[in-house]
Amino acid sequence: MFSNKILDVQQQLRKKYMLVKEFYRDFRLYDLGSVTLNRLTPQKGYSIRKNVAYGLKARQRLDLYISEHTTYKPLIVFVHGGAWTHGDKSAYKFVGEAFTRFGYDVAVMNYHLAPQHKFPSYIDDLAIALSYLESQQSKLGISTQKIALMGHSAGAFNIASLLYHPQSYAVAVKKNIKAIIGISGPYHFDYKGDPLAEEAFDQTVPYQKVMPYYFVEKNEIQHYLFVAANDQVVKDSNTLDLQQKLKEAGNHCEIKVIPKTGHISIMGSVSSLFSRFYKTRLEIVKSLDETLKKDA
Repeated sequence: MFSNKILDVQQQLRKKYMLVKEFYRDFRLYDLGSVTLNRLTPQKGYSIRKNVAYGLKARQRLDLYISEHTTYKPLIVFVHGGAWTHGDKSAYKFVGEAFTRFGYDVAVMNYHLAPQHKFPSYIDDLAIALSYLESQQSKLGISTQKIALMGHSAGAFNIASLLYHPQSYAVAVKKNIKAIIGISGPYHFDYKGDPLAEEAFDQTVPYQKVMPYYFVEKNEIQHYLFVAANDQVVKDSNTLDLQQKLKEAGNHCEIKVIPKTGHISIMGSVSSLFSRFYKTRLEIVKSLDETLKKDA
């Protein structure tokens, strides 16, 4: 019986190892794919301000994509994924282009990474970036009157946590956040022993004191939660659980399932190169237009 328990533990460890191996293999492929996407991304319709310092620390930098549309332009703040240990804004030029063509300015931000940094440093960085964008909007040539937060994977957790956090963030511009676009987000899971997330969180703190699921409060923000139909990394229960909590609080929430996509490919599917084959960008733009441009 004891040997059976050892065998079970070994099998569980092997399963976790294979999951980590597959995840990082996919992310390496995604990084390589991003280089290709960025090289093939159209160069017209926007301008770029690279490495804008929103804080004093090295990772507190963002790239700002300014749409050449001359009419009213809401702002998208995009937060990348990578299990809080990986990722860089330079891989997401295709995201900036994908939405500037529809009349949105896009800020793609870096944030501090694990294992050197742990929760809530990632959320702190997002709050600092938003405050910077608010205070410097005239200088940067943008408007923060209406903001959409968009995040993929760990980035989706970060944007949800800015709003639903054990200690509320006193960010003046928070009142201007009108929409959340969460893509394949982990909003409700136990990170203890999780090979993809354990370095990103203090293991002595129970997940019930961290996950945004537990701190939902009433607001008027429009929540759009995107799920990859073939996601093998983040369980659908994360999205379903958060939707339930949001609706219990009287908040808006819509779930949009994207066929033929996985945890990584759902993000690449917003690219102008691939958007004709997937409905990801179409659904995001439709959601943003309904929320941010209805009174424009």
